Amino acid sequence: MCVFPTRLPPTLLSHGELPYPRGTFVVDDRTGCKGELQGVIEERTKKGDRLISRTAYMRPRGGGVEWEAPLNRIRLADDNG
Repeated sequence: MCVFPTRLPPTLLSHGELPYPRGTFVVDDRTGCKGELQGVIEERTKKGDRLISRTAYMRPRGGGVEWEAPLNRIRLADDNG
């Protein structure tokens, strides 16, 4: 017999509102990685539309591999000229 841990509610993913314009130079407070903000994905419950998480996607200036971080760890980089 299989016993499953606590079941998570069904969720939906969608594009979220950007805290800064796309392409703004930002920094991840935890890792110190800097890059241009590309987008935000929100995860919400199907029932009740409750927000579960917001994830920011960044790309290094000049191109490279995109990475993600929780949106609450992202802030404007000091050298945003």
